[in-house]
Amino acid sequence: MQPMLTVLAPGPLATVQDQGRPGHAVLGVSHSGAADRAALRLANRLVGNADTAAGVEATLGGLQVRAERDLLVALTGAAGPADIDGHPVPSGEPVRLGVGAMLRLGAPVTGLRTYLAVSGGIAVQPVLGSRATDTLSGLGPAPLTPGTRLPVGSETVSEPQRWGAVSPLPHGELRLRVVLGPRHDWFPTGAIEHLLTLPWTVQSQADRVGVRLSGRTLERNRRDELPSEGCLRGALQVITDGALILLGPDCPVTGGYPVIAVVIDADNDRGGQARPGDRIRFERA
Repeated sequence: MQPMLTVLAPGPLATVQDQGRPGHAVLGVSHSGAADRAALRLANRLVGNADTAAGVEATLGGLQVRAERDLLVALTGAAGPADIDGHPVPSGEPVRLGVGAMLRLGAPVTGLRTYLAVSGGIAVQPVLGSRATDTLSGLGPAPLTPGTRLPVGSETVSEPQRWGAVSPLPHGELRLRVVLGPRHDWFPTGAIEHLLTLPWTVQSQADRVGVRLSGRTLERNRRDELPSEGCLRGALQVITDGALILLGPDCPVTGGYPVIAVVIDADNDRGGQARPGDRIRFERA
């Protein structure tokens, strides 16, 4: 019988994620995948999986799962309390989840998203080469609900690993590097200065598609409409009211708002851990 992991409670949002489904933008399919790819890769390595294996991405904790067979699991990403049947378990280490045991995540102290990897990977049916849940298009498995049973695979690529100390996620303020454009010429010099010198606050209007940031209104020096053009994760769109939207992994592949700058890919994982109330500062790469 294939090992299973049963979801008892998903918390605010829990989805299956891997490293995404690149190469399908021409079909209108976004990359999707883990918001913090590095955290999921680390979790997979801790339990001996390939980097591309699927795990569970839990937003703001609250996830509760029960093992139907003995499993080896690991937690990474947003740091907060976690326990197995009431016994605290650490983040960043492989731990045994015995048959019938329940793993619970509390609300994280820092960061937004916690990753749960299981030795063998979450073996839901892939769609277009990926097991990731795309919350915008609906591709991949549905977001987890109480009673969801997740099959666990048997393939690993190495022995479980123990890592050194994992750097804690920054608390309160993030610094993200950006490249200006492609539409920075739609904005006066003052708007560019505001983007790069003033703090921006993450609002509650935030999901895997994008995050609304509050700060100084960014005025345009052009008022005409922009035809839809390509979008990607990390793009900073300036919407009609002058507010800023940071696009996430499930963003559409095209959009009609001018993009003033794009967060470099190396910093997008940290951006994926920004939670409402956090401040972000942008600086030129």
